[in-house]
Amino acid sequence: MKYMGSKARFVKEILPIILRRRRKDQWYIEPFAGGMNVICNVRGNRIANDINYNLIQMWKKLIDGWIPKQYTYEEYKQIKNNKDKYPPYEIGWVGFCCSYRSKYFGGFAGIKKEKSGKIRNYQIEAIKNISKQIPKMKNVIFENKPYYKLKLPPKSIIYCDPPYKGTTKYNEKNFDYNFFWNWIRNIDKQGHTIFVSEYNAPSDFECVWKKKVISSLSVNGKAGSNKLSIEKLFKIKNMNKNFFNKKG
Repeated sequence: MKYMGSKARFVKEILPIILRRRRKDQWYIEPFAGGMNVICNVRGNRIANDINYNLIQMWKKLIDGWIPKQYTYEEYKQIKNNKDKYPPYEIGWVGFCCSYRSKYFGGFAGIKKEKSGKIRNYQIEAIKNISKQIPKMKNVIFENKPYYKLKLPPKSIIYCDPPYKGTTKYNEKNFDYNFFWNWIRNIDKQGHTIFVSEYNAPSDFECVWKKKVISSLSVNGKAGSNKLSIEKLFKIKNMNKNFFNKKG
């Protein structure tokens, strides 16, 4: 699914690191699953959580076989302004997959002629992209909770892709970053293996992967669009000391 801040283009690089020493039947959890572009490439026990209720309901409905139609600009406005009259899964689809750059109701995306002359149908593209993910997600357990209220199976692998600080990825006004990093420290002490995608992290975290990219979100934490950023993957410095020392 096209999604703001999606890690789809990095999956082949970061997943081998995250899953390097995954044990049989060990749970893999994403507290900020969003577009499901990473978790759909994982097998076994999986939990996908997101705070947006409509988004989670959309994924459940799609996996149950629902095929969305194409929406007009008038329908988009009607649903945006009258959410109480529509089912959550439809609001989720229109809000994300019919919006520009998949920013929740961030502007209608339909059929557009590009400068090159190419005609693009963004909604058809969204349907095609998601149809590739659905078969891989049949056994995912979906949750809709604040990340810190998730019940974590013992010693899980947890991959966090939270709202990046200083970007327009989500509405981050109510996101407490100090609380988030402390939550990571606390669950690390419980024996979980945690990785976090961000541009920057506190000093007790270390970068285990990074890559220069053209990003529409920010430039290393500063609001901007289509500029150079450095995507990074972090872990706590003392996390499972032998994790990277043993041969895979």
